[in-house]
Amino acid sequence: MKIIIAPDSYKGSLSAIEVCNIIENAIHKILPAAEIIKIPISDGGEGMVDALLAVGDGKKMTVQVQDPLFRKITAEYGILDQGTAVIEMAAASGLTLLTEQERNPLLTSTIGTGELIFDALKNQRCHRIILGIGGSATNDGGMGAATALGVKFYDHDHNELIPCGESLEKIVTIDMASVDPQILHKEFIIACDVDNPLCGTRGAAQVYGPQKGATGEMVRSLDKGLMHLGRLLENKSGKDLLDLAGIGAAGGMALPLVALFDAQLKSGLEIVLDRLNFDELIQDADLIITGEGKTDVQSAMGKVVSGVGKRAYKQKIPVIVISGALEEGYESLYDQGITGAFATYNNSKSLEWHMEHAREGLETIVINLFRSMVAVSGKLKR
Repeated sequence: MKIIIAPDSYKGSLSAIEVCNIIENAIHKILPAAEIIKIPISDGGEGMVDALLAVGDGKKMTVQVQDPLFRKITAEYGILDQGTAVIEMAAASGLTLLTEQERNPLLTSTIGTGELIFDALKNQRCHRIILGIGGSATNDGGMGAATALGVKFYDHDHNELIPCGESLEKIVTIDMASVDPQILHKEFIIACDVDNPLCGTRGAAQVYGPQKGATGEMVRSLDKGLMHLGRLLENKSGKDLLDLAGIGAAGGMALPLVALFDAQLKSGLEIVLDRLNFDELIQDADLIITGEGKTDVQSAMGKVVSGVGKRAYKQKIPVIVISGALEEGYESLYDQGITGAFATYNNSKSLEWHMEHAREGLETIVINLFRSMVAVSGKLKR
């Protein structure tokens, strides 16, 4: 029996490769002879670097950069074959780098992510950047990242602005004179799996600002600031930006990269699956197991479990989802190639308890699932 294990991470408790290993060990307790292929997957956020480095001869680079509050930290990114760098925004500009008390999107910046990009382009001579923009702590419209690449933002008195959320409304001039011309000829691909516009009720500030520490007043200010920067960049680039699908992701991170560096927004999941040669790897599989921390209605909107299900459906391979929790709307996945769904969150204990015991919970449900399969089908070989 050939089984593919292709999960996302269980955010906050298990990495994707840890999930793969737990499921593999549990299956082999029931089916020792099963052929298992492990494919940890990311949709462009946490785990994207590891997922893409898992194939090929890539390597990790460690660089000193600035965190969301301009403090020095070390952060990693990956270099794949043929001069492609893969960078997770969360590594330098992520929400997990801050305490809850430090979360304030008026003050946070994407400058560290820009420094990672700059290092890959200039010091490592990469010609292509794949940037995953999940898990950000910022709402600066990509102002910090653009600053690290040489763009300067000036106020009415021609003072250079600190690249953070509260500076957005103060921008009067955007100066590209200090940008290395070679950077303008590099390829930028932004892994994005949401379709939010820049501003308004579905925009960066209103949808994602509160989880980054924004009060109602902050949200209104940031929304106005993003609108202001968006219009300036539309005028400068001649591109329609404000309503571009996905431009509102990660606090508008992609805005100046699309406007000034011709970055392309693409599905992070599709980038990863194509890079992994997923369709080829799953050929002739009898079963695919996928999963994530929480499966709900959003999981059907370009997340790992739906992407795996759709590709498996084309090859008529059944797919089982095993996630930390199942919440309202997950049933829509049944129309996207998913055969069945299970949750490890199965008693009255707290969420914290389940996260601490995620390993044991996952192992138990896999063992019970395969014991049931063996009991039902005499065709499965022990």
